Amino acid sequence: MAIWKEQTSVKKDSSPLSLTPDPEVQPQTSADLPPANEPVRRSPSATPERKNAESVISAGLSIEGTITGNGDVRIAGQFKGDVNVQGSLTIEAGAKLVGGVRASNVVIDGELEGNIEGATRVELRSTGVLNGNLNTGSLTVAAGSRMRGQVEFGWAKDGPQRSDATAGRSIA
Repeated sequence: MAIWKEQTSVKKDSSPLSLTPDPEVQPQTSADLPPANEPVRRSPSATPERKNAESVISAGLSIEGTITGNGDVRIAGQFKGDVNVQGSLTIEAGAKLVGGVRASNVVIDGELEGNIEGATRVELRSTGVLNGNLNTGSLTVAAGSRMRGQVEFGWAKDGPQRSDATAGRSIA
């Protein structure tokens, strides 16, 4: 099976290959370029603002390594290694991640074989499988999901997290 589509007809150009420069195209000179040690300055409106860029490991890919950064990551293929992002991690149905996870938000539709530490929110969806320990602020578990490991959620570093409604009440 080919990944590309073969062309059935090829149009041949009867003109010979010309190596003479096109008079309409002006080459850049060193005077047109900024000095190498000077940073390129761009106006704020020239670059569109992105809150969190999402990187995708698409289905059919199998990658080994480490992912770190500030953006969001979506895994649809296979990844072996640790993921440490300040954004969100999504493991799609049919995908598999083998390694530790540190992310703000984690959504598991596929399979995770490893521990999740320090997440603010974890969502284990109906097709999701977690084989590892989990430490998160908030956990949502859908019917049909599976998990094997220890779970801690709703606890701050110094004790249980309290909602505003119970913050002023004393526990008797």
